[in-house]
Amino acid sequence: MRSRFVRGMYHGIPIALGYLSVSFGFGIMAVRAGLTPLAATLISASNLTSAGQAAGVDIIAASGAIIEMILVQLTINIRYSLMALSLSQKLDKKFSTPHRFAASFGITDEIFAVCSAQIEPLTPAYMYGMILVAFLGWVSGTALGAAAGQLLPAAVSSALGIVLYGMFLAIIIPPSRKHKSVLIVVLAAAAVSILFRYVITVVSGGFAVIISAVIASAVGALLFPVKDEEAEE
Repeated sequence: MRSRFVRGMYHGIPIALGYLSVSFGFGIMAVRAGLTPLAATLISASNLTSAGQAAGVDIIAASGAIIEMILVQLTINIRYSLMALSLSQKLDKKFSTPHRFAASFGITDEIFAVCSAQIEPLTPAYMYGMILVAFLGWVSGTALGAAAGQLLPAAVSSALGIVLYGMFLAIIIPPSRKHKSVLIVVLAAAAVSILFRYVITVVSGGFAVIISAVIASAVGALLFPVKDEEAEE
């Protein structure tokens, strides 16, 4: 058990290093939105979702409604449930229901990718080791960024605050260059988002995110439907 826990920690180090820089930007962004460093750190400690946290802070800063926050988080983070379902096929027999609930807290895009690449069945010890290191990187980066946001000049804080958005671009650009379908969906989401930003300004930021995501997904589903395996056969 110890060896698998250590192995999980070892595999989690690159994830933690990446999280350290990204969450640093989130910490700065949260402080700029009016949150205290403690509040920003607690948000990262209870939510391991970069996009969800960024959208959530925007809603908090705009004094958005609770239902708006719920719908935004559901829209952005529902992918994690699909990742969990996929990983459930690779779990070791030692993964009891309590272990499943505990490990589900730490399923992120990066942890899912590393776990999916493992040949052996996933044990609780292995996933806990990886999640622990990644969690520490995410939370400590947020705390450092939030503290820096109060000490650094405004110009420097604004520059560092775009780190989080740089990560989002790094996620969407490579697949957009490879697949036309992804590029069309990204452009559709961007177009609708710009429309809400500069034309239909009465819609709040949170609901704009929801509508943009739904419309872009619908465009992708209509233009690039995925064929059923039975139909292909």
